Amino acid sequence: MALIELKDVRKVYDLGEIQVVALNGATFKIERGEYIALIGPSGSGKSTLMNTLGCLDRPTSGSFKLDGEEIVTMTKDQRARIRNQHLGFVFQNFNLLSRTTALENVELPLMYTRGIKARERHERAKAVLESVGLGDRMDHHPSQLSGGQQQRVAIARALINEPSILMGDEPTGNLDSKTSREVIHLFRELNRNNGLTVIIVTHDQNVARNADRTIVLLDGEIVADTRDFDQAMESLQSREDIEMSEND
Repeated sequence: MALIELKDVRKVYDLGEIQVVALNGATFKIERGEYIALIGPSGSGKSTLMNTLGCLDRPTSGSFKLDGEEIVTMTKDQRARIRNQHLGFVFQNFNLLSRTTALENVELPLMYTRGIKARERHERAKAVLESVGLGDRMDHHPSQLSGGQQQRVAIARALINEPSILMGDEPTGNLDSKTSREVIHLFRELNRNNGLTVIIVTHDQNVARNADRTIVLLDGEIVADTRDFDQAMESLQSREDIEMSEND
């Protein structure tokens, strides 16, 4: 059984007089342990797809199964439970609390998990910070950390609940090229060594090229789903060229 399975998923935003189709018939599967890049121009639907896969938003129609459970019919609270059990999120802007230490930031998700005592929270947070190379920065606040270190704290926070899926929304968008490579190397290590399924939305071709599989979106539709990155880029470019010629 696939970890993720989408069938004819549509997401339509009703803006009153007009309807915007953000996703149109998305159909694919993601197996456990895959490393996926979602790419496409602004407005292509990749963020909507990311929000769908992250159980942050519910499709208008279609089927979305995560680990065999149908997500489309779930309530908001049920989707929150699924997120807590299966998903870890890493964002472009880190989203760290400025007045708390790295350790406290990483502990935060465990505050919402019943039955975990303070000592266990501390120990788990310490262990995961050490695993991302920040064992000597636990008591530092975000302002005392570099951008790359802040993103590592964010990754540690995403890992604290031991998710099966790690999702990155432009995780290198605010980092320089060297730090970006380091962060993506960490994603790759987590994928290979821990068996994490990794799904990344990115505009950066160098980031996308590191994935095992690339899903290309354009105007809410999947125009390519391939393990050949050059083929993915050719598909994206050819569709953009067609649209430009039609608009001339």
